[in-house]
Amino acid sequence: MISYEPLWNTLKEKNVSQYQLINQYKVSAGQLSRLRKNANVPTDTLDVLCEILGCELHEIALYQKELK
Repeated sequence: MISYEPLWNTLKEKNVSQYQLINQYKVSAGQLSRLRKNANVPTDTLDVLCEILGCELHEIALYQKELK
């Protein structure tokens, strides 16, 4: 399972709000909702977030093996 928990920490570290992502950088509210729910998002969304935040993918997403 992919977790986007690192994204929220990176946003805080970079002083970028969700409001800014939506209004200044034109990231859709729907994409942010999917990220909050750890749902599927297109890789181009992750690419845009890395570009906006000046960070690497591991600072946005984390792979967590599901327990069965």
